Amino acid sequence: MKNYLVRQYQQNDYKEWNSFIGKAKNATFLFYRDFMEYHKAQFEDFSLLVYENQQLIAVLPANQISDRVFSHLGLTYGGLVYGEKTRLATVLIIFRTILLFLKDQKIETLELKMLPGFYADFHAEEINYILFLAQAKLIRRDTFAVIALQKKFLIAKGRMEGVAKGIKMDLIIKEESNFEMFWNQILIPNLEKAHHAKPVHTLIEIKNLHQKFPSNIRQFNVYYKEKIVAGTTIFETKNVAHAQYISGNSDKNILGSVDFLYHHLITSVFKNKAYFDFGTSTINQGTNLNHGLSYWKESFGANIAVQDFYELATTNSHLLENVLI
Repeated sequence: MKNYLVRQYQQNDYKEWNSFIGKAKNATFLFYRDFMEYHKAQFEDFSLLVYENQQLIAVLPANQISDRVFSHLGLTYGGLVYGEKTRLATVLIIFRTILLFLKDQKIETLELKMLPGFYADFHAEEINYILFLAQAKLIRRDTFAVIALQKKFLIAKGRMEGVAKGIKMDLIIKEESNFEMFWNQILIPNLEKAHHAKPVHTLIEIKNLHQKFPSNIRQFNVYYKEKIVAGTTIFETKNVAHAQYISGNSDKNILGSVDFLYHHLITSVFKNKAYFDFGTSTINQGTNLNHGLSYWKESFGANIAVQDFYELATTNSHLLENVLI
């Protein structure tokens, strides 16, 4: 008879956790502990490991606030992570066992920030079905603008006009490990002026993360007469190039700098990836759409995918008791 055990992550689980992430079918480098813990002081970690007969078969990157557990507020996406050969029935048992564990720990609510499906190595929507069974409530839905790079896509005339401007202006694109110029001269001033906001990652944080994940975190800058005029920070996974930050100076429309940069990334640097992800254009918990931003992304040939956020009471574990027949 199979025995299932759930327990919280401890520091001595570091190697086992990372080894599992490297083999999971629905994980990216964001789930490695070195990425998860770059801002660990801001979150009370409540990550879980699930064992079947003493073999690790699933993990849940998570943090705790009071009587609620989230997967994970410090990450772009989360959810239950499991192996390629894990069957639907097993995922159901795993998730029920997690809910029972959380209930025993006096956790009343679990919130799941789902991994968009195009990031997974294989279809991994077992948990979506299980959330339906457990009567989880959809509390938020964000939109992602995504190009399927291995299929035909059409870049709009307006974008190509921007590319032509960039060519005419002799713009130069450089990939470099220097993040200071983009952060200090472009990104931080623009976010402060437009939104009174700051980048999610501080300059020190992004530099440290780049040192730990140099092949996953890449910086591309655009120069006009040796002056930086635009840039982007890309988070690269096995299947997806994701635009983490996009920004240009006040001359970006005159120079065509951002269009020029992204045309180069899509048609050259990342042309062999499965997907290019421009990220979300929704704000206020998914209730408002930045129309201009979404239009710009879609005009590169992107289509819309969604990311769902669910919450459910841990007491709903009983709804998964008699599903298997």
